[in-house]
Amino acid sequence: MRNPTTTTLGYALFATRWLQAPLYFGLVAAQGVYVYKFFKELWTLILMCVSGHASETYVMLAVLKLVDVVMIANLLIMVIVGGYETFVSRIGLQGHRDQPEWLSHVNSNVLKVKLATAIVGISSVHLLQMFVDVHHTSRHALLWGTVIHMAFIVSAAILAYMSGPMAAHGDRGHAERPQAGPGRVTPPPAEQDHGDRRHGKPEQQAPATTPAVPRQPAPDADAEARIRAARFPARKLLEDFDHQHPRGFDRETVDRLGKAEFVAARRNVVLVGPTGTGKTHLAIGLGLRVCQAGHRVLFATAAEWAARLCDARAAGRLDAELAALDEYPLLIVDEVGYTPFDAATAGLFFRLVAHRYERASLIVTSERPLGRWDEVFGGASTAAMVDRLAHHADVVRLDGDSYRTRRATSAWAD
Repeated sequence: MRNPTTTTLGYALFATRWLQAPLYFGLVAAQGVYVYKFFKELWTLILMCVSGHASETYVMLAVLKLVDVVMIANLLIMVIVGGYETFVSRIGLQGHRDQPEWLSHVNSNVLKVKLATAIVGISSVHLLQMFVDVHHTSRHALLWGTVIHMAFIVSAAILAYMSGPMAAHGDRGHAERPQAGPGRVTPPPAEQDHGDRRHGKPEQQAPATTPAVPRQPAPDADAEARIRAARFPARKLLEDFDHQHPRGFDRETVDRLGKAEFVAARRNVVLVGPTGTGKTHLAIGLGLRVCQAGHRVLFATAAEWAARLCDARAAGRLDAELAALDEYPLLIVDEVGYTPFDAATAGLFFRLVAHRYERASLIVTSERPLGRWDEVFGGASTAAMVDRLAHHADVVRLDGDSYRTRRATSAWAD
């Protein structure tokens, strides 16, 4: 059980992050100063050009000054937006057409590398100014300007090199932690067929056909580490989903979910449909996109989650287990409905859903609609669990026959 004093102290310390908020508003004021400086320099340049007193060297230096001011203003924007998002509070820009692509997966490593790169760019402009005005710059200033610039380049290169292995090591460490101690379920190897290994009721694994969504760029090393740590049974891409197989399929909703913005918004996804219509394929595909967007994901079947939570309860550490799962912005619960659960296990699922309600996201696949979950969970908490799960959720219904049955029938007919 948690210590109330420790919990209160932790929340109080965490709340002190708001002390940084005025600092970022101060940087906004500094950005206003640079806007004033930019237009002042621009007005001076225009007057000099109109009066005919501007030489080519003067114009070049003046333009470089303007570029320098803009780059510093860009650096301020990066610190204000990225720093506030990372260290103070989330900025609710999900769905905004002008949202920066890096904002959805900004973290301290990303921010440091971007800042180092921006500083190198500013240093380059300063050094170029010195060389353009070389006749009025001492050799001593040129030498030290070059040395300082090279130091910035080396520092940025080292920081960029270290940030990748450090993030990957952190993800591997978090991935190993859930397997230490009782209640940890080790998923089967990815090479096994996802359907054949569970309950005799496999889920949809459709072949590659016409892409349903635009293909995403290859994930970087950090994303690959998150994908390995997620414990997906196989790698199934959204682009490989056979969207022509289900008779009913909300392609627009899946396209939108594929942007992974539902995780930042703490929304859930429920995939409902008969066996073999592609629910697990879509769940894994969305999970891969979330990993590529910079979030950690953990995948397991409903039976595996039940075993994990039951072991944690038996060991007297259910609260600690639920708190540890907070490290994963997205949990995937696959195959709800294939195995009925008793009232005690249903209560554990309620604890999981209630704990993550409006705090983190879930993807759930089930052969039964939410209104029939009382057939699966034999407890009084089922209605409350469904209510919390569906409150902030996108429900995607897939209708049709099993893809594998269709393939088997076709092969027999041939």
